[in-house]
Amino acid sequence: MSSLICDDGVRIDVTRTGDSAGRPVVLLAGFRAPATSWLYQIGPLAEAGLNVHAVDLRGHGTADRPRSGLTMERRGHDVATVLEQLDLRDVLVVGGSMGGNTIWSYLSQFDAERLGGIIIVDQTPKMLNTADWAYGFYGYDESNIDTYFAETIPETGHGTPVWKRGRRILRLLKAMKGIDREISRAELALLNDHAKADWRPVIAGTDVPVLFVAGSESEYWPAAHAAAAAALAPIGSSVILAKDGHAANIEQPAAFNAALLEFAREL
Repeated sequence: MSSLICDDGVRIDVTRTGDSAGRPVVLLAGFRAPATSWLYQIGPLAEAGLNVHAVDLRGHGTADRPRSGLTMERRGHDVATVLEQLDLRDVLVVGGSMGGNTIWSYLSQFDAERLGGIIIVDQTPKMLNTADWAYGFYGYDESNIDTYFAETIPETGHGTPVWKRGRRILRLLKAMKGIDREISRAELALLNDHAKADWRPVIAGTDVPVLFVAGSESEYWPAAHAAAAAALAPIGSSVILAKDGHAANIEQPAAFNAALLEFAREL
């Protein structure tokens, strides 16, 4: 593990695995999730000859947990810290959930010179449902824009119930072990910042190949978000993974890894 210090003094951690001479892959976890949420990807990616970097951004896993200053803009800066301090180039960057929109935050502030490809894992680029975007978070619209995520992530009634997921939920519990159940005030502020953002213009201006992955049984938004987002990108494609929820890379790792490695080979 390497520790990197951001320009504001916050420590973030990166665990590297695989061939140091291979194409760099940077893995960014979702809201509150640790780098271990990529448990089922790290080994297969390393075995494929890739140079794998699993990142704990601020507030994640083993990294520092500041009590304030958690914003999507700051997360984009933290990605820049990783890429620049490790001098990574031609990177395949993979973001799960909020980690996906963290990539768009990075690209809204920095150019794409260091990136070779992008994979977004079950994350809509606009969580707010509006007349021009029907692929947001279930139940979230302009009528409750300031209150919907005030205390927690709401239950939506969508997706496969936990008790019906079998091995899928066991994989999820193993990969996400150790997360605090209570969401802090700083994390809630980050969640609301994330929820109100619209990254569609950034996607439209990004000429790096992008693969949008959706879980067919996502708890949070319609799987059609992947194709809709891909249509915005100059070089975009999408895939929907069957019998898969929001944690698409964890619940169906074999199918996800196959899609990831195929995309990496085509870059």
